[in-house]
Amino acid sequence: MPDASPVLAGGLKGNFQAYEQDIRVRNYQLCGILAVVFMLAGSSLDWVVFQEEGVKRFFPARVISAVISVLVWLALTTAWGKRMHRLLGLLMAMPLIVGIAWMIYAKGGAESPYYAGLNLVMLGAAILMRWTLQDSILVVVLTVASYLLACYFHGPIVNRSIFFNNLYFLFVTGVFTTAGTWFYNSIRFSEFKLRHDLDLNRAELEASNQKLRELDEAKSRFFANISHELRTPLTLLIAPLESLIQGAESTRPQEERDLMATMHGNSMRLLKLINDLLDLVRMESGRAQVNTKRVNVNDFIGGLANAVGSVAKDKRIHLHSHVDEDLGNVLADPDKLERICLNLLFNALKFTAANGHVNFSALKTDGWLAIEVRDTGMGIPADQLPHIFNRFWQADTSSQRKFQGMGIGLALVKELAEAQGGNVVATSEVGKGTTMTVNIPLLQGEPTDTEEELGETTEETDPDSHQNKDWIAELYRRAELFPAMTSLQATLRPVETGVGRSRKPKLLIADDEPDMLRFLKSQLSGTFEILEAVDGQQAVEKAAQFLPDIILSDMMMPEKDGLQVCRELRERSITRSIPVVLLTARADEKTKIECLAAGASDFLAKPFSLTEIMVRLKNLVDSRLFQKELVVQKQQLENALEQIKETESMLVQNEKLASLGRLSAGLIHEINNPLNYARQGLGIISRSTKSLPEDKRADFADTVKDVEEGVNRVIQIISDLRGFTRTTNQLNHAFDLKSVVNTCMRFFAHVWKDGIQREVDIPDELEVRGDSNQFVQVLINFIQNALDAMATKEYPEGESACIKLSAFARGDRTIFSIKDNGPGIPQEIRDKIFDPFFTTKDVGQGMGLGLSICNRIIADHGGRIEVRSQPGQFTEFILELPSTDSTNNNHADT
Repeated sequence: MPDASPVLAGGLKGNFQAYEQDIRVRNYQLCGILAVVFMLAGSSLDWVVFQEEGVKRFFPARVISAVISVLVWLALTTAWGKRMHRLLGLLMAMPLIVGIAWMIYAKGGAESPYYAGLNLVMLGAAILMRWTLQDSILVVVLTVASYLLACYFHGPIVNRSIFFNNLYFLFVTGVFTTAGTWFYNSIRFSEFKLRHDLDLNRAELEASNQKLRELDEAKSRFFANISHELRTPLTLLIAPLESLIQGAESTRPQEERDLMATMHGNSMRLLKLINDLLDLVRMESGRAQVNTKRVNVNDFIGGLANAVGSVAKDKRIHLHSHVDEDLGNVLADPDKLERICLNLLFNALKFTAANGHVNFSALKTDGWLAIEVRDTGMGIPADQLPHIFNRFWQADTSSQRKFQGMGIGLALVKELAEAQGGNVVATSEVGKGTTMTVNIPLLQGEPTDTEEELGETTEETDPDSHQNKDWIAELYRRAELFPAMTSLQATLRPVETGVGRSRKPKLLIADDEPDMLRFLKSQLSGTFEILEAVDGQQAVEKAAQFLPDIILSDMMMPEKDGLQVCRELRERSITRSIPVVLLTARADEKTKIECLAAGASDFLAKPFSLTEIMVRLKNLVDSRLFQKELVVQKQQLENALEQIKETESMLVQNEKLASLGRLSAGLIHEINNPLNYARQGLGIISRSTKSLPEDKRADFADTVKDVEEGVNRVIQIISDLRGFTRTTNQLNHAFDLKSVVNTCMRFFAHVWKDGIQREVDIPDELEVRGDSNQFVQVLINFIQNALDAMATKEYPEGESACIKLSAFARGDRTIFSIKDNGPGIPQEIRDKIFDPFFTTKDVGQGMGLGLSICNRIIADHGGRIEVRSQPGQFTEFILELPSTDSTNNNHADT
């Protein structure tokens, strides 16, 4: 089948028509052949139906139709015919349609059995000719029209049922032919479109694959170049550093020797990583050469076991080696074999806990040299086992992983083994251990010519160059033997003793790299008292235990990463304000935002400047200490201010009550005597009423009665005032609320005469627990404040100032309301009105203590005050007081 070419100028449909052209031409040619065969073979039908007469009469028409079909077939083989294939296809059908229609006209007309031939023409058009929908409709129309014309010219239709039967089947066949053509062409076009899309996708995939191959090659070249470029300056750093270390064994202080040892160890670690990357790139590019030499397996295995024995001893791991007795000398690449074994051994030691076992064996199995490393470590889950030899793959890629690495060690083992014609197999069980087996073809014989030639060439080189190469080779081998893992001693969690004895600010350093932790501690211990944490969990615990002044944390740590440490510290109230500085190897915008969002105070990207760390830590610590001092001073000032306010309030209240008592006592004494005289005089006057004329007695008696009521009212006021000035402080006595309110309202009798409205709605016999005198003081303050506020408001016509007092019982509480229609209280000062000395009045009109005293009195009674106000409309003070029932209940509970 021809391929679906890209879309032509005519679009996808034009491309489809071009694709269908060759198929239609072939089908038209096939139909031409079939038409010739079956048109001529139809004479047998003429013989059976109409005997010899039918054959003689219809054979010329059949021959003419066959000849036209042959001519059309020949035309379709030419280039012109292929271009005009649609027209030629119609011309091929026309002789058949006309010939069959003539036969119907000649024999039987509407009753002729040859109408079935027209059905065959339409059916063949639908199945073989693959006409377009327009061509198919045209053929159907011409076929039905030919049948109708043949019947018409034959003569009158005698049997109309047969005519309708034949016409019906012709029409149905035509509909099916047209529908089938449309449906078939739609399917063909959909198939073509899908094939076209598939080809485009395949082309895009091939282009993408080519780009990926190019990128992969570019990546390999980049790794190779960068590794070469890094190894040269790194080698030039290590050589002078080793000279300094050798010369500083006795002359330098211990602190400097420790720093140089840290530098040397991390340089060797970096060199090993670069060597692994370079070897991996070489393997990938196919440039790795296998240089076979004679290797004594027993000495080789024993030497490697001794080389890594110190690492195993440091981690308290039992290392055992074993070599089959029949393994003597073998031919292998010792460098590659050593890289394989060291990677497997260090990997096993890294993932095996203390007191575990690592077995290092060399076995002979069916023509293979099997290097086996078996450990009792943590094991590998079954779903991860197929991926462990993939490049840069790691089981734990989170920022909280416990074991660091690049994921190239086992990938390099696989590449080195396959380069020597071998393979590597891993089996593991979680919690029980892992077994790594490297199988290499067992070759026992003489070294290759390449080795001998290389040996001769090496001997002929310059001695200085030879010595230099030997030193570099030895350096690379020492780098391979350098363990890229943390010693057991360094992983122990430090325990602080004597913390807090120094006056230095406390700094908590959290880092899982012992060298980094040791370096930061040595450089910062002169300024800070150092606390250490080797993982995120310990950092959180020590922060809560010792409350350091600042925390310096690495971002990637086991147990909990730096971001999680920040979040947990910010969630705890005791550690929320401790500044946290994060160290991260990533300095992109996303990492910065994540650090700040987690609550970090600052962050530094690696590599960092020690001076910058010192300055940032000092600034944050100074700010932290200043904040702590401010908090303490603020708390002291607040306590002192509160005490001053309480003392001032009590002094003012006591002085006010004392002055009022002294004034009231004097007034009462001076008023009582004239009142007694007035009452005695009224008694005498009332008795002289009988001496008056009869017509004047009633008026005189009324006048005397009015004077007597006024005197009694004054006496009542004096009695109330005497009770008010008497300090009882009896908070547990019951008093009638309505009578107390009425007493208080009499103090403002002159106000009501000035047009101030009052509404009092207090039920009878509603009792409240407390000191009635103090409640009168509260009520006077609230009413006076309401009167002062309403005096500042201009009321519209028809409205006047009004004070409403109401009370009702709700459960064991009494709710008392004082509401005025004054200017209201603005929202911004509503929370300050009960503060001592706060007032909105002008100087000299008030000290701002009235509401504060009221609030304290109600609080001492076990109640509370709620304020509701709408500026410009009203203010309402709601007092919630304990009723007598609540006090009784409390006594009963007690």
